[in-house]
Amino acid sequence: MQLSDIDFVIIGAAKSATTWLQTQLQSDPAIYMPDPELHYFSREYERGTDWYLSQFSDEGIGKVVGEKSNSYLYTPEAPERVHRDLPHVKLIAQLRNPVARAYSSYCMLFRRGEVGSDIENYLDPSKGEHTQILGSGNFASYLQSYVDLYGREKLLILFFDGVSKTPELQMSKVRGHLGLPDRALAPEGREKVKDKTAPLVPVGMRKRLSWMKPLVQPLRGTAPFEAARGMIARKTEYPQYTDDLKKRVSEYYAPSIEALEKMSGQSLNHWYK
Repeated sequence: MQLSDIDFVIIGAAKSATTWLQTQLQSDPAIYMPDPELHYFSREYERGTDWYLSQFSDEGIGKVVGEKSNSYLYTPEAPERVHRDLPHVKLIAQLRNPVARAYSSYCMLFRRGEVGSDIENYLDPSKGEHTQILGSGNFASYLQSYVDLYGREKLLILFFDGVSKTPELQMSKVRGHLGLPDRALAPEGREKVKDKTAPLVPVGMRKRLSWMKPLVQPLRGTAPFEAARGMIARKTEYPQYTDDLKKRVSEYYAPSIEALEKMSGQSLNHWYK
Protein backbone atom coordinates (compact mmCIF):
# COMPACT_ATOMS: atom_id res chain seq x y z
CA MET A 1 0.00 0.00 0.00
CA GLN A 2 1.28 3.45 -0.96
CA LEU A 3 0.01 6.93 -0.24
CA SER A 4 -1.11 7.19 -3.86
CA ASP A 5 -3.44 4.20 -3.28
CA ILE A 6 -5.61 6.14 -0.83
CA ASP A 7 -8.55 7.60 -2.72
CA PHE A 8 -10.65 9.48 -0.18
CA VAL A 9 -10.72 10.81 3.36
CA ILE A 10 -13.78 11.55 5.49
CA ILE A 11 -12.71 14.55 7.56
CA GLY A 12 -15.73 14.93 9.85
CA ALA A 13 -17.71 16.16 11.55
CA ALA A 14 -18.08 14.54 14.94
CA LYS A 15 -21.66 13.75 16.10
CA SER A 16 -22.85 13.90 12.48
CA ALA A 17 -23.43 10.20 11.66
CA THR A 18 -20.05 9.69 10.06
CA THR A 19 -19.95 6.22 11.64
CA TRP A 20 -23.12 5.44 9.69
CA LEU A 21 -21.40 6.68 6.56
CA GLN A 22 -18.34 4.51 7.18
CA THR A 23 -20.47 1.46 7.96
CA GLN A 24 -22.36 1.92 4.70
CA LEU A 25 -19.19 2.30 2.65
CA GLN A 26 -17.55 -0.71 4.26
CA SER A 27 -20.51 -2.87 3.26
CA ASP A 28 -19.44 -2.52 -0.38
CA PRO A 29 -16.86 -5.17 -1.42
CA ALA A 30 -15.36 -2.63 -3.84
CA ILE A 31 -14.39 -0.28 -0.98
CA TYR A 32 -11.81 -0.75 1.76
CA MET A 33 -11.58 1.32 4.95
CA PRO A 34 -9.76 0.39 8.16
CA ASP A 35 -12.13 0.16 11.12
CA PRO A 36 -10.65 2.58 13.66
CA GLU A 37 -10.26 6.30 13.19
CA LEU A 38 -6.53 6.64 12.52
CA HIS A 39 -6.16 10.31 13.51
CA TYR A 40 -2.82 10.24 11.70
CA PHE A 41 -2.86 13.75 10.27
CA SER A 42 -4.13 15.20 13.55
CA ARG A 43 -2.62 13.31 16.50
CA GLU A 44 -0.23 10.66 15.19
CA TYR A 45 1.69 12.44 12.44
CA GLU A 46 5.03 12.03 14.17
CA ARG A 47 4.69 8.24 13.73
CA GLY A 48 5.49 8.70 10.06
CA THR A 49 4.29 7.37 6.73
CA ASP A 50 5.27 3.75 7.38
CA TRP A 51 3.05 3.61 10.47
CA TYR A 52 0.16 5.21 8.62
CA LEU A 53 0.33 2.82 5.69
CA SER A 54 0.63 -0.14 8.05
CA GLN A 55 -2.92 0.62 9.20
CA PHE A 56 -4.18 -0.37 5.74
CA SER A 57 -4.12 -4.10 5.04
CA ASP A 58 -3.52 -5.80 1.68
CA GLU A 59 -7.28 -6.34 1.59
CA GLY A 60 -7.48 -2.88 0.04
CA ILE A 61 -5.38 -3.72 -3.02
CA GLY A 62 -7.42 -3.13 -6.16
CA LYS A 63 -10.24 -1.44 -4.24
CA VAL A 64 -11.32 2.14 -3.60
CA VAL A 65 -9.45 2.95 -0.37
CA GLY A 66 -10.30 5.54 2.23
CA GLU A 67 -10.29 6.39 5.92
CA LYS A 68 -12.34 8.42 8.38
CA SER A 69 -11.00 10.60 11.18
CA ASN A 70 -13.28 13.35 12.47
CA SER A 71 -10.36 15.10 14.16
CA TYR A 72 -9.05 16.14 10.72
CA LEU A 73 -11.72 18.83 10.55
CA TYR A 74 -10.71 20.49 13.80
CA THR A 75 -6.92 20.16 13.98
CA PRO A 76 -5.28 23.31 12.50
CA GLU A 77 -2.29 21.38 11.13
CA ALA A 78 -4.34 18.62 9.50
CA PRO A 79 -5.33 20.27 6.17
CA GLU A 80 -1.73 21.03 5.15
CA ARG A 81 -0.56 17.60 6.28
CA VAL A 82 -3.30 15.83 4.33
CA HIS A 83 -2.56 17.91 1.23
CA ARG A 84 1.19 17.37 1.53
CA ASP A 85 0.88 13.58 1.64
CA LEU A 86 -2.40 13.02 -0.22
CA PRO A 87 -2.78 15.86 -2.75
CA HIS A 88 -4.90 13.63 -4.99
CA VAL A 89 -7.59 12.48 -2.54
CA LYS A 90 -11.25 13.35 -2.59
CA LEU A 91 -12.63 14.76 0.65
CA ILE A 92 -15.99 14.16 2.32
CA ALA A 93 -17.49 16.18 5.16
CA GLN A 94 -20.84 15.27 6.70
CA LEU A 95 -22.21 18.02 8.93
CA ARG A 96 -25.09 18.46 11.32
CA ASN A 97 -27.19 21.39 12.45
CA PRO A 98 -24.71 22.89 14.95
CA VAL A 99 -27.49 23.84 17.36
CA ALA A 100 -28.61 20.21 17.67
CA ARG A 101 -25.05 18.95 17.43
CA ALA A 102 -23.94 21.10 20.38
CA TYR A 103 -26.50 19.40 22.61
CA SER A 104 -25.56 15.97 21.29
CA SER A 105 -21.91 16.68 22.06
CA TYR A 106 -22.82 17.90 25.54
CA CYS A 107 -24.84 14.73 26.18
CA MET A 108 -21.91 12.57 25.10
CA LEU A 109 -19.57 14.33 27.51
CA PHE A 110 -22.23 14.22 30.22
CA ARG A 111 -22.54 10.44 29.78
CA ARG A 112 -18.79 10.15 30.21
CA GLY A 113 -18.83 12.28 33.33
CA GLU A 114 -16.64 14.95 31.70
CA VAL A 115 -19.11 17.83 32.12
CA GLY A 116 -21.51 18.76 34.89
CA SER A 117 -25.29 19.05 34.93
CA ASP A 118 -25.35 22.86 34.65
CA ILE A 119 -25.89 22.83 30.90
CA GLU A 120 -25.77 26.62 30.52
CA ASN A 121 -22.16 26.70 31.68
CA TYR A 122 -21.27 24.75 28.54
CA LEU A 123 -23.83 25.85 25.94
CA ASP A 124 -24.58 29.49 26.73
CA PRO A 125 -22.32 31.52 24.37
CA SER A 126 -22.44 34.51 26.74
CA LYS A 127 -20.50 32.46 29.30
CA GLY A 128 -17.66 31.75 26.89
CA GLU A 129 -17.07 29.45 23.97
CA HIS A 130 -16.59 25.86 25.10
CA THR A 131 -14.24 24.80 22.29
CA GLN A 132 -15.20 21.14 22.09
CA ILE A 133 -18.93 21.79 22.26
CA LEU A 134 -19.65 25.20 20.73
CA GLY A 135 -16.47 26.04 18.84
CA SER A 136 -16.41 22.79 16.89
CA GLY A 137 -19.76 23.62 15.30
CA ASN A 138 -18.34 26.53 13.29
CA PHE A 139 -17.95 24.29 10.27
CA ALA A 140 -17.32 26.83 7.52
CA SER A 141 -14.17 28.19 9.13
CA TYR A 142 -12.71 24.68 9.46
CA LEU A 143 -13.63 23.65 5.92
CA GLN A 144 -12.15 26.79 4.37
CA SER A 145 -8.60 25.52 4.89
CA TYR A 146 -9.38 22.41 2.84
CA VAL A 147 -11.11 24.44 0.13
CA ASP A 148 -8.08 26.74 -0.10
CA LEU A 149 -5.77 23.77 -0.60
CA TYR A 150 -7.88 21.40 -2.68
CA GLY A 151 -10.45 23.60 -4.38
CA ARG A 152 -14.17 23.33 -3.82
CA GLU A 153 -14.69 20.52 -6.35
CA LYS A 154 -12.61 18.03 -4.36
CA LEU A 155 -14.78 18.47 -1.25
CA LEU A 156 -18.21 16.87 -0.96
CA ILE A 157 -20.30 18.58 1.72
CA LEU A 158 -23.14 16.46 3.09
CA PHE A 159 -25.63 17.05 5.85
CA PHE A 160 -26.97 14.82 8.62
CA ASP A 161 -30.50 15.52 7.40
CA GLY A 162 -29.78 13.37 4.36
CA VAL A 163 -29.02 10.36 6.56
CA SER A 164 -32.28 10.61 8.46
CA LYS A 165 -34.56 11.61 5.56
CA THR A 166 -33.11 10.34 2.27
CA PRO A 167 -30.28 7.89 3.02
CA GLU A 168 -30.34 6.37 -0.48
CA LEU A 169 -29.82 9.79 -2.06
CA GLN A 170 -27.12 10.58 0.50
CA MET A 171 -25.13 7.50 -0.49
CA SER A 172 -25.74 8.19 -4.17
CA LYS A 173 -24.00 11.55 -3.71
CA VAL A 174 -21.08 9.89 -1.94
CA ARG A 175 -20.67 7.17 -4.53
CA GLY A 176 -20.91 9.69 -7.37
CA HIS A 177 -18.17 11.76 -5.73
CA LEU A 178 -15.99 8.64 -5.57
CA GLY A 179 -16.76 7.66 -9.16
CA LEU A 180 -18.77 4.60 -8.19
CA PRO A 181 -22.19 3.47 -9.49
CA ASP A 182 -25.24 3.53 -7.24
CA ARG A 183 -25.77 0.59 -4.92
CA ALA A 184 -28.63 -0.37 -2.62
CA LEU A 185 -28.21 0.44 1.06
CA ALA A 186 -26.90 -2.41 3.14
CA PRO A 187 -29.28 -3.56 5.92
CA GLU A 188 -26.84 -2.47 8.62
CA GLY A 189 -26.77 0.97 7.02
CA ARG A 190 -30.43 1.46 7.82
CA GLU A 191 -29.95 1.01 11.54
CA LYS A 192 -28.92 3.60 14.09
CA VAL A 193 -25.26 3.04 14.86
CA LYS A 194 -25.13 4.72 18.24
CA ASP A 195 -27.87 5.22 20.81
CA LYS A 196 -27.51 7.80 23.57
CA THR A 197 -30.65 6.43 25.26
CA ALA A 198 -29.12 3.01 25.92
CA PRO A 199 -28.71 2.27 29.66
CA LEU A 200 -25.19 2.78 30.99
CA VAL A 201 -23.31 1.81 34.13
CA PRO A 202 -23.18 5.01 36.27
CA VAL A 203 -19.99 7.04 35.84
CA GLY A 204 -18.82 6.64 39.43
CA MET A 205 -19.24 2.89 39.31
CA ARG A 206 -17.49 2.69 35.91
CA LYS A 207 -14.47 4.42 37.41
CA ARG A 208 -14.41 2.14 40.44
CA LEU A 209 -14.68 -0.95 38.26
CA SER A 210 -12.27 0.21 35.55
CA TRP A 211 -9.57 -2.15 36.82
CA MET A 212 -11.81 -5.07 35.83
CA LYS A 213 -12.20 -3.99 32.20
CA PRO A 214 -9.32 -6.09 30.77
CA LEU A 215 -10.49 -9.12 32.77
CA VAL A 216 -14.09 -9.07 31.54
CA GLN A 217 -13.35 -7.99 27.97
CA PRO A 218 -13.53 -11.59 26.63
CA LEU A 219 -16.99 -11.94 28.19
CA ARG A 220 -18.56 -8.87 26.55
CA GLY A 221 -21.62 -9.81 24.52
CA THR A 222 -22.20 -13.07 26.34
CA ALA A 223 -25.52 -13.68 28.09
CA PRO A 224 -24.03 -13.80 31.63
CA PHE A 225 -22.09 -10.56 31.09
CA GLU A 226 -25.07 -8.67 29.63
CA ALA A 227 -27.33 -9.96 32.42
CA ALA A 228 -24.89 -8.73 35.09
CA ARG A 229 -24.48 -5.39 33.31
CA GLY A 230 -28.25 -5.02 33.03
CA MET A 231 -28.56 -5.22 36.80
CA ILE A 232 -26.48 -2.09 37.36
CA ALA A 233 -26.96 -0.09 34.12
CA ARG A 234 -29.28 2.89 34.31
CA LYS A 235 -30.92 5.15 31.75
CA THR A 236 -29.13 8.51 31.67
CA GLU A 237 -31.26 11.55 32.55
CA TYR A 238 -29.92 14.48 30.52
CA PRO A 239 -30.30 18.15 31.50
CA GLN A 240 -32.99 19.87 29.42
CA TYR A 241 -32.14 21.88 26.32
CA THR A 242 -34.64 24.70 26.80
CA ASP A 243 -36.08 26.74 23.95
CA ASP A 244 -34.45 29.86 25.38
CA LEU A 245 -31.03 28.26 25.43
CA LYS A 246 -31.52 26.90 21.91
CA LYS A 247 -32.35 30.44 20.73
CA ARG A 248 -29.10 31.80 22.19
CA VAL A 249 -27.09 28.99 20.61
CA SER A 250 -28.86 29.54 17.26
CA GLU A 251 -28.00 33.25 17.31
CA TYR A 252 -24.39 32.38 18.06
CA TYR A 253 -24.18 30.09 15.02
CA ALA A 254 -26.08 32.35 12.58
CA PRO A 255 -22.96 33.88 10.91
CA SER A 256 -21.30 30.47 10.62
CA ILE A 257 -24.41 28.90 9.07
CA GLU A 258 -24.65 31.75 6.55
CA ALA A 259 -21.02 31.17 5.55
CA LEU A 260 -21.68 27.45 5.20
CA GLU A 261 -24.69 28.12 2.94
CA LYS A 262 -22.46 30.13 0.60
CA MET A 263 -19.74 27.48 0.65
CA SER A 264 -22.06 24.53 0.08
CA GLY A 265 -24.53 26.22 -2.25
CA GLN A 266 -27.37 24.75 -0.21
CA SER A 267 -30.08 26.48 1.80
CA LEU A 268 -29.96 25.75 5.52
CA ASN A 269 -33.03 27.74 6.50
CA HIS A 270 -34.50 24.68 8.20
CA TRP A 271 -31.65 24.78 10.71
CA TYR A 272 -33.16 27.93 12.21
CA LYS A 273 -36.50 26.24 12.98
